[in-house]
Amino acid sequence: MSIFERNVFINCPFDEDFYGILRPIIFTIIYAGLTPRISLESLDSGASRIDQITRLIEESKYAIHDLSRMRANAKGEYFRLNMPLELGLDLGARKFGSGKLKHKQCLILEAEPHRYKAAISDLSGSDIYHHENDPAKAVVAVRNWLRGTCGMNLPGPTLIWDSFNFFMAALYDELSSWGFSDDDIKYLPMPELIEYMISWVCSEADIGA
Repeated sequence: MSIFERNVFINCPFDEDFYGILRPIIFTIIYAGLTPRISLESLDSGASRIDQITRLIEESKYAIHDLSRMRANAKGEYFRLNMPLELGLDLGARKFGSGKLKHKQCLILEAEPHRYKAAISDLSGSDIYHHENDPAKAVVAVRNWLRGTCGMNLPGPTLIWDSFNFFMAALYDELSSWGFSDDDIKYLPMPELIEYMISWVCSEADIGA
């Protein structure tokens, strides 16, 4: 499997409320033996955000786009359009690109069924999966998509969800013993979190072998 075929680009909100969903999504991707690619993986403040995103899209056969935070929460707020923009870039790469880009696949997530039609009616007829802002349901959606789209032999979503919670508990204990506060752990930089997830999943695989 090439690097392109292992990469999964994640397009999602980065607010604190969404982290409870983002973490298990990333864990599920790693559990499946694939590589999560997300703009937060780079801490280079000098890098152009749009250039970084287009590079990640170009390097990833698969993508997960979460549109659950498009809607403004209060009067006077603007709609959050970064996620639809990145979805459009990804779909455009598949539609107008050449070679391996023609084989790109994506999963589109929403919080509620059919709500996306009010903002992006052109997606009508597409398979949109909703997670109801429930992290466990997000794991189900991602696991089932990876199984159906990638043809991967994966265990059930309940086992993956339980494994994620075991990982988070182990990570908390380990980092606490190293002097990390609760906030330090909560806001652990994404590259570091991904490293810990990969290490934990690999160690569990070695134990089970």
